[in-house]
Amino acid sequence: MGMISIALSKGRILGETLPLLAHVGLRPRENPDASRKLIIGTERRGVRLIVVRASDVPTYVGHGAAELGVAGGDVLAEHGGAGLYQPVDLGVARCRMMVAARRGFDYEAAVRQGARLRIATKYVRIAREHFAAKGVHVDLIKLYGSMELAPLLGLADAIVDLVSSGKTLRANDLVPVEEIMPASARLIVNQAALKTRRAELQPLIDAFSKAARK
Repeated sequence: MGMISIALSKGRILGETLPLLAHVGLRPRENPDASRKLIIGTERRGVRLIVVRASDVPTYVGHGAAELGVAGGDVLAEHGGAGLYQPVDLGVARCRMMVAARRGFDYEAAVRQGARLRIATKYVRIAREHFAAKGVHVDLIKLYGSMELAPLLGLADAIVDLVSSGKTLRANDLVPVEEIMPASARLIVNQAALKTRRAELQPLIDAFSKAARK
């Protein structure tokens, strides 16, 4: 039996996944938020955690550098999910992918009139597919952070971003105008690894599934 690696990211997903890891017997041997280590052992021999950037989790799992991973629905939708099996919605890190605009901007009228909208987002694939399905013409502006600034400074008419509490939008005088999709963290599995190492991986998948239902 070889080592099993589980890729996950620091921050909200890690914080909300830790109780599930504990339930499955995979408590980390060090606090991943405090440690500078990127590979952390767990209480279960032969299973380790790999701490990576959230947007890189599907890449590590898809290419087989990690057998399992925990990734947000937003990241998976943007990545496309190639080479990944997504067996369990863990029900943690829940949020919504939204279109948001400045208060007072008549988004519905702009869409109805066929206006060409400037949309700022880091979720380019999600935004492109959403607006294409609606038949709305958009110019996409890729940003890596602080989306809320774009409408305030006239860079964009609206943004596409993840919204959890909505506090950041309200603080910057933006309002959600359309929901694209709900998102929550999912357990993802490398498809090739599942075929060759099912006896090792399936019990872990089943344990995560059971823990998520509690």
